[in-house]
Amino acid sequence: MFTPQGPTLRELAVQAFSSIEHGYDLLAPKFDHTPFRTPDHLLDAVVRTVRPLGPFATGLDICCGTGAGVGVLRRLCDERVIGVDFSAGMLAAAAAASAAGSASAASSEFTSAAVDWVRADARALPFAPVFDLAVSFGAFGHFLPAERPVLFARAHAVLRPGGLFVFPLPAPPPVGSPLYWALWGFDTAMRLRNLLWHPRFVMYYRTFRLPEVLDELARAGFTTELLPLTDLGRRPDGSPRCALVVARRG
Repeated sequence: MFTPQGPTLRELAVQAFSSIEHGYDLLAPKFDHTPFRTPDHLLDAVVRTVRPLGPFATGLDICCGTGAGVGVLRRLCDERVIGVDFSAGMLAAAAAASAAGSASAASSEFTSAAVDWVRADARALPFAPVFDLAVSFGAFGHFLPAERPVLFARAHAVLRPGGLFVFPLPAPPPVGSPLYWALWGFDTAMRLRNLLWHPRFVMYYRTFRLPEVLDELARAGFTTELLPLTDLGRRPDGSPRCALVVARRG
């Protein structure tokens, strides 16, 4: 599926009928060969947009998966970077990819920051307020709307005063477009799956809406702004295809 090195349809089906944690443990060795990995052009755009907001000493990638966001932090933070996830399989794949990346020519972009991996639930992050920068990529669909206030409160709690919590947010697809119906169909199938099968696998694409998210970030104690990721282009109406949410702890 997707590439010759990616998961087979059978492997994806087994993952889909597993819990979130076990499903990602199974998918981890092949995750970077699927379209679900955050693409490099998006990661690069985030680095270029966030760098002027620094400097940063310490960084945290929340729900790091196979470590794409850790790679962003290794280009922005000078002292220490931590990736946190609750899937042991994803953390193992992230550590292996990080080691391979450090040995490659691309490592010239990295700072000398130490890198660590921690297994933990994002709703109960086991850290003091020691981070200057926290990021997250592609993970919010795994949290139901009722869980987001706790998630945002924990992100706020691990940041130093003035620290930033940033994440990209694509513009919603136009109503009636092929992507609109594809996401609607996926979410509908996932809701049906969770009604009929346990354990649940929570992954929804249409529940993370900007107005609600900004309100929840404000209630968690953040002040927020939106920065356009102009490298990713604009829609026909001139609005950016993707924006960066920048939430600052007061």
